[in-house]
Amino acid sequence: MKTDDRHLAALRAHWRRHKVFPPMAKLAQVLGLASASGVLKVLRRLTKAGYLEQIDGRVAPTPSFFARPVLSHDSVDRSMQAYRAGTGPTLNLEDYLLEHADRACYCVVQGDDMRDAGLLDGDVVVLEATRRPRPGDIVVAMVDGRTSVRYLAHDDMDDPPAPMPAGDTIELQRPPPFEVLGVVVGSFRRYPH
Repeated sequence: MKTDDRHLAALRAHWRRHKVFPPMAKLAQVLGLASASGVLKVLRRLTKAGYLEQIDGRVAPTPSFFARPVLSHDSVDRSMQAYRAGTGPTLNLEDYLLEHADRACYCVVQGDDMRDAGLLDGDVVVLEATRRPRPGDIVVAMVDGRTSVRYLAHDDMDDPPAPMPAGDTIELQRPPPFEVLGVVVGSFRRYPH
């Protein structure tokens, strides 16, 4: 691993725990450097590479700071070489999933009602609150005072859309009054290790 990759990894780990970078003296410890001049050199290189920026005289992460390498399907050897060299493509999940990150939130799927849609108990869905829902969208709705992940579907073209579970075996029933909280734009799950 290149030196700046190690420094970037150390900064990411610190940011993940504290959501802020420390003062210069502590930053030297985080980076494993002996002097403030060494810290400044690293910060300049990481800023030039697009991982950091200066905001009001302080160092702040850019979206690239949170991006991770993407391994390609073309050639494993070439892909791994680019990954190790830090020259391969990267992906920031927030940029990938969201058009309006400031209007997004997460919801944990509970139960198996959306299994046929590929959403399992414990999965996390990403929703945008201001996206206009349309029939066929997966939405998070407030039904009977509880949040539910559902399809926004028609059971009769004369009725307005309603949140319905996925699956052909579930009989569609008109729900009680509901409020759509947002449209699901993506999902993810963590595998046990």
